[in-house]
Amino acid sequence: MKVSTKGRYALRIMIDLALNDNGKFISLKEIAKRNGISVKYSEQIISMLNKAGYLETARGNNGGYKLNRKPEEYSVGDILRASEGDLAPITCLEEDGQCSKKGDCITFSFWEGLDRAINDYVDSKSLADVIKG
Repeated sequence: MKVSTKGRYALRIMIDLALNDNGKFISLKEIAKRNGISVKYSEQIISMLNKAGYLETARGNNGGYKLNRKPEEYSVGDILRASEGDLAPITCLEEDGQCSKKGDCITFSFWEGLDRAINDYVDSKSLADVIKG
């Protein structure tokens, strides 16, 4: 499993929103500038995060984005899955992956263990944990 730029930026944007939370909405332009991400690419990522239900949005002059929960309430795993999709290291472990060789595959249990380790780790870390370092 390799986390793409989209996944890394999604996590960075969520961290940015947490660190800069003053109760007001933060403009996309500010978020993009602070993170060195183009506004256009930031829009795509924000759209995914919003669709996942992680953000509160407002339009207009004072509009923008903010987290709709506390940083402790977001798991890194959920953020990555919202941007990356399934985190499975091989396709036969994906939610809709159907592998005809699964029953006879000598390596399947290894891949299952790796998948479990990855998901357990990213789900054990909250946005607040990442911020604390």
